[in-house]
Amino acid sequence: MSNFHMAPVATRRSFLQNFMAMVGFALSIGGIASCAQATPTAPVNGVEYRTLEKPQAIEPGKKIDVIEFFWYSCPHCHAFEPALADWVKKQGDNINFKRVPVAFRESFQPQQRLYYALEAMGRADEFQKKIFNAIHVERKSLDTDAAIADFMAAQGVDRKKFVETYQSFGVQAKLRRATQLQEAYKIDGVPLIAIDGRYLTSPSILGASLGRQPENVLQSSTLQVMDWLMAKSAKK
Repeated sequence: MSNFHMAPVATRRSFLQNFMAMVGFALSIGGIASCAQATPTAPVNGVEYRTLEKPQAIEPGKKIDVIEFFWYSCPHCHAFEPALADWVKKQGDNINFKRVPVAFRESFQPQQRLYYALEAMGRADEFQKKIFNAIHVERKSLDTDAAIADFMAAQGVDRKKFVETYQSFGVQAKLRRATQLQEAYKIDGVPLIAIDGRYLTSPSILGASLGRQPENVLQSSTLQVMDWLMAKSAKK
């Protein structure tokens, strides 16, 4: 007869429980170590930023392309605007900066037209903060053609000229291009920053990495990642 004996069931169950606890502890330590390595000042691809599988065309030259994908009615876009504007100003001639208003559904299109009409009139930067404030501070509803035309007229903009620009073929072409960019960059939320046609980061991406943090912390962390991606792009 064999001398091999099966351990009692309770003993085997206890051993298995202890073993699984040790494995879980080791995995948790590994996760903590991994998180410790991923920070806004030393970001990791897939954690603090994403890299597009297919890089997008950028403007030729030494300047680095930076795109903000946004939506006027997004409260997080409104909150991020002052910090982003300061960051863009500090970059000076080092970047080609542009904004792209998104449309996750058809109801977003009036605000897309609003931005591109102002851009065509050379007044987009002038009105960026005013429009955000009108929506998020003054609680104005600027999501229809009529409401937008009334708002711009109240701001002293020639109504006829604005409506003509708003409805123009050029603005319609910009909407089509915005849709193409939104799809090419795989935009799934806003605000989102694209750098050098290949890297994406945002406060929400940092939120997934850093956990529950105040919005200003996520914003400053995003700017740190943007600085890091700028340096990375400059070395290519």
